[in-house]
Amino acid sequence: MTRLFSLIGASIGGAIGWAVGAKVGIMTAFMLSVLGTGFGMYYATRLARQYLP
Repeated sequence: MTRLFSLIGASIGGAIGWAVGAKVGIMTAFMLSVLGTGFGMYYATRLARQYLP
């Protein structure tokens, strides 16, 4: 279940990063997407470990 949360968090974080960075340029969108993916994975995994048995 933790991996599923991590996948969902990565997808959401990457999409948010891309949407924010696309207003500036393609490389900014890529870099923010990578950062958003990492943050999304980290916090989703943390959330899953805290609330799931």
